[in-house]
Amino acid sequence: MIAALSIALVAANSPLAALYESVHHLPVHLRFGPLEIEEPLVQWINEGLLVIFFLLVGLEIKREFLEGHLSTAKCAALPAFAALGGMAAPAGIYVAFNWTDPVLVRGWAIPTATDIVLALGMLSLLGARVPVALKVFLTAIAIFDDIGAVLIIGLFYGEVLSVMPLMLAALALAGLIFLNIFRVRRVIPYVAIGLFLWMAMLISGVEAALAGILIAFVVPMRVSGCRCSSPLRETERRLHPWGVLVVVPLFAFFNAGIAIDSEAVASLLTSAPLGIVAGLFIGKQVGIFGAAWLAVRLGVGELPRGVIWSQVYGTALLAGIGFTMSLFIASLAFPSAALVAASKLAILLGSFLSALFGLWVIYYSTGTDRQKVGEGPKRQSSC
Repeated sequence: MIAALSIALVAANSPLAALYESVHHLPVHLRFGPLEIEEPLVQWINEGLLVIFFLLVGLEIKREFLEGHLSTAKCAALPAFAALGGMAAPAGIYVAFNWTDPVLVRGWAIPTATDIVLALGMLSLLGARVPVALKVFLTAIAIFDDIGAVLIIGLFYGEVLSVMPLMLAALALAGLIFLNIFRVRRVIPYVAIGLFLWMAMLISGVEAALAGILIAFVVPMRVSGCRCSSPLRETERRLHPWGVLVVVPLFAFFNAGIAIDSEAVASLLTSAPLGIVAGLFIGKQVGIFGAAWLAVRLGVGELPRGVIWSQVYGTALLAGIGFTMSLFIASLAFPSAALVAASKLAILLGSFLSALFGLWVIYYSTGTDRQKVGEGPKRQSSC
């Protein structure tokens, strides 16, 4: 993934820029009878292939809710509260920088999003030294965060949603729930109805990639009266190599090609880019860590088993990697191409700082000596 990010940045800022742009915006048609969808290649990557990644994430989250680290109300509440704080604080910081300008204040949601692909990818660099519960915690935060970002886009930045495709999407979701209720194990019905759900969401204007989350939530964990393997675990095992080795690198390559020109660099010190950098790098860590601490303090949530507060702080820093969704919101919020370019560069800078400091904090806090000291709560967590 890091190689894909690097190649994309080099291509977008070199003589290869024209070739990169032509591939990036290559029109691709999909037609089923009278129904035709035409999108640039990057959109098919972001709203098509990315469904596989969201499906994998959804399967993992469901498994953790049913029998893992999020199986109790307190354990599930902690990432939900953390995600809420991680959206409110960056938005407040951005507005504080830009509240006098009605055009610039439209970008308030840019620093609220966490890029689940990049954040988890950065955390995976530390390998086995990172507790599984910490990965699940970051995944849960990012999922709650992504759902919030999609709601924000739909409510505040919006294209008008098409009612009929939304109704068809609801019908498809009902069909998937029906399959779950009757514990259908065959893959083909889920694939067929899931594809229909994805197409309906794509046409309706809703973030189509989140169809993967909806599909994952209806895949049965186990089948009553059957000694067969878990459909959820089997699906997760089969899709994991495709998600890690194909989808994520392609996604990174097609979304990291930001042209860095002199005008964008010079505008970094203006209020909108400053608000974005401060929102991602400062707002995310303050909001997530503060909300998590408050939730534990009030007894609403519990720290995951084996996770200490310094690791939570490092995770809060990593959540400041707001790449894809932030770029998308920036393009919706601002009419000026120059302002969008400056915002993209600010997103890149804020995400880089968050990744750098977040990895350093987690690496330091997951050393064997630190773990033996035990900075966590004295009471053993049930999460």
